[in-house]
Amino acid sequence: MTMKIEVIDFVPEKAKGSLFKSGKTEQFEAILTQVNDWIASNDVEIVNLETVVLPNIHEAEEEGSFDTELFTGGETHSQWYQLIRVWYRQK
Repeated sequence: MTMKIEVIDFVPEKAKGSLFKSGKTEQFEAILTQVNDWIASNDVEIVNLETVVLPNIHEAEEEGSFDTELFTGGETHSQWYQLIRVWYRQK
């Protein structure tokens, strides 16, 4: 029996901004704490941990960290987000 590899992303949350103030993005240390808590509370074998940097994942037209087609424009503003991806197997 082969064990299936699974993946979970821990993405920083972004608070809504206002007209004159951009939204604040969760700190990387908070994401790392979430990863450690998740590992401690799940019976999993960690296959790999990686940091991933993706553009515009919080935009309305994007589908988050699992979107297979993320856009950046040459003349438009893009925001890039660092997240932690955990590849694992259930024990």
